[in-house]
Amino acid sequence: MRTLCITLGDPCGLGPELVTRHFLDGGRTADRFLLLGPVSTLDRELARLGAPRFFSLLDSPEQIADKGPGVYLYQPPELDGVEFPPACPCREGGLAAGVSLDTAVHVLKSGLAQGLLTCPLNKAMLNAAGFDFPGHTEFLAEKLGVGRDNVCMHLCGHDPDDPSPKLRVSLVTTHPRLRDVPGLVTRERILHCLRLTSDFLRTLGLEGPIGVCGLNPHAGESGRIGDEEITTIIPALEQAAAEGILAAGPVPGDTIFHFAAQGRYPAVLAMYHDQGLAPLKLLHFSRAVNVTLGLPYPRTSPDHGTGYDLVGTGEASIDSFRAALDMLRKLVGKTR
Repeated sequence: MRTLCITLGDPCGLGPELVTRHFLDGGRTADRFLLLGPVSTLDRELARLGAPRFFSLLDSPEQIADKGPGVYLYQPPELDGVEFPPACPCREGGLAAGVSLDTAVHVLKSGLAQGLLTCPLNKAMLNAAGFDFPGHTEFLAEKLGVGRDNVCMHLCGHDPDDPSPKLRVSLVTTHPRLRDVPGLVTRERILHCLRLTSDFLRTLGLEGPIGVCGLNPHAGESGRIGDEEITTIIPALEQAAAEGILAAGPVPGDTIFHFAAQGRYPAVLAMYHDQGLAPLKLLHFSRAVNVTLGLPYPRTSPDHGTGYDLVGTGEASIDSFRAALDMLRKLVGKTR
C-alpha cells in the first residue's frame, strides 16, 4: 500500500482549508495519507465548517507503516503550544512550514511515504523562522542530497477529466532578477532541463518534441537582436539530439505557446519565469500543478500562494490542490 505525504505549508494560509475541504468532499481513496502540520489549524477549519475530524492522530510518523487506508496526521513536537493566527503572515507560520518540510524529508528518506504534496508557504516567513532557503524546491533539493542546481521547476495544466492538450512548461531559470537571466542561461543548464523534462514526459507516456523558447525577441533573428540562441541554445539542442532527446527550437516565445496549446509540443522549455508561466496561467490558472523534476521522490504542489486574503472566506478554489494530488498519484504509481 502506498503512502502519500502532505505538508500543510504555512498553516496561517490556505493549506488547512484545502486539505480539509478535499477530504470532507470524498477525497479518500485506497491510499494512506500522512498529513504533517499543526492539528489546531485543521480543527479550526473543521469548526468553521461544522464537520467532524476526518483524520487520526499519530504519536510518531513511523506509526503510519502499521495503518490501513485512511488519513492520519502527525504534529512535530516543535509546534506544540504554538499559535497560528489565520490570514496572518508571521514567523510561526514559517516555523510550521519549515519543521513540517524537515519531517517530510525524514519520512521520504525512511521509506515511510513514496511521494510528497506541499501546500503553499510564505518564503519570507520561512526565512524569518530560520530556514535559509528561497522556497520548497531549494529546501527539498538540498535536504534530499540532490543540490539546488540539479532540479528543474516544471508547471503543467492538469485535469484528469479533460483529455484536451495541456501546456507543460519547464524553466531554465526560476526567480532571479530579470537582468541576471542571460548569464544563467547556459548550455549545461538547458541540456540538464531537457533531460529531466524528457524523462518526465516518458513517465507520463507522452511523445513528441519539447519546444524550446528563444531568449531574445523573435529568437534573436539570426543574431541581429541577440546571439544567445546561436552561442548557447542551439549547441544545447544539438547535444540533446545526440543523446536521443527530441527537442525543437529555438522558437520565438511569442508563438511557441500557441502551437504547444494545440498539441504540437507536449512540453515547452522556457528560458525565464514569466516567459513560460504567463501563458500557462492564462490557460490553466486554477488547475496548474508545480512538479519538481530531478528529486529522488515525486513532489507536487498547487500552483498558487498562501492566499491569506481568502482564508476563512470559503471562496478559494481547491482545483489546483486536487490536480496536484492526482498528479502525485500518477507519478508514484509510475515509480513504485
